[in-house]
Amino acid sequence: MKVFKTIKSIHSNLLVINKSKSLGFVPTMGALHGGHLSIIKKAKKENDYIVVSIFVNPTQFDNKEDLINYPSTIDNDLKLLKSISCDFVFCPTANEIYDSKIKSESFNFNGLDQVMEGAFRKGHFDGVGTIVKRFFEILKPNKAYFGEKDFQQLQIIKKMVSINCFPIQIIPCPIFREADGLAMSSRNVRLNLQQRNAAPIIHKILIKSKELFANKGIETVKYFVEKEFENNPFLALEYFEIAEIDTLISINKKLKNKKYRAFIAAFAGEVRLIDNIALN
Repeated sequence: MKVFKTIKSIHSNLLVINKSKSLGFVPTMGALHGGHLSIIKKAKKENDYIVVSIFVNPTQFDNKEDLINYPSTIDNDLKLLKSISCDFVFCPTANEIYDSKIKSESFNFNGLDQVMEGAFRKGHFDGVGTIVKRFFEILKPNKAYFGEKDFQQLQIIKKMVSINCFPIQIIPCPIFREADGLAMSSRNVRLNLQQRNAAPIIHKILIKSKELFANKGIETVKYFVEKEFENNPFLALEYFEIAEIDTLISINKKLKNKKYRAFIAAFAGEVRLIDNIALN
């Protein structure tokens, strides 16, 4: 496994890869867990070489405290990546990536960035689009892998690839969960014991929402979710939305031949958790 901190050094090493070989890319912000590893293993199976980035992107944090508190476990991350035979790791500084001008580009994502996460995290998806575009330009992978836990982000990355005509295939990866159903996240380590014990109910609420969605109206589903959170002293609901998967527009009624997902964001103390589920 080779580790690089500069664009020049990783460029010189990627140049030796035969053009007939495929390169898979998995972007991460470190603090790696089983969810990351499942995505990386999938990328390894589907490509001749893989590169994993470890970079906590400052431009996608609307909350400075969240950036400061984001867990950093670089030594353990590198050990994990070595244990699964990762080929290349790219862990640059912010100045290396942004050339000392740490600022987001502005994107037109046709409204995909204005709802849910975008509505509650100002500028977040401009930051995401900026850093992923930058990595694509540097690494030029054939395929890039993104987890469905951040489903809105996945759809926005697909849009960004289309806008920029990148010859890159975006591969969605299923949500990887703890044994109790909690979606794996680097933020989970910040939960105290009571919060950690309460958090799995988020997935249980989504499963019940899917059951209700099959036979009940949208308002019935939303009422159920809101009541579940009102009755939980350790979790506070930020939003619950049922949206069409391609546009991410929230719906008031179901239409035939449309695919929908339910999305949740909730706080456990100061820790923000997100999850989602396919409804049909």
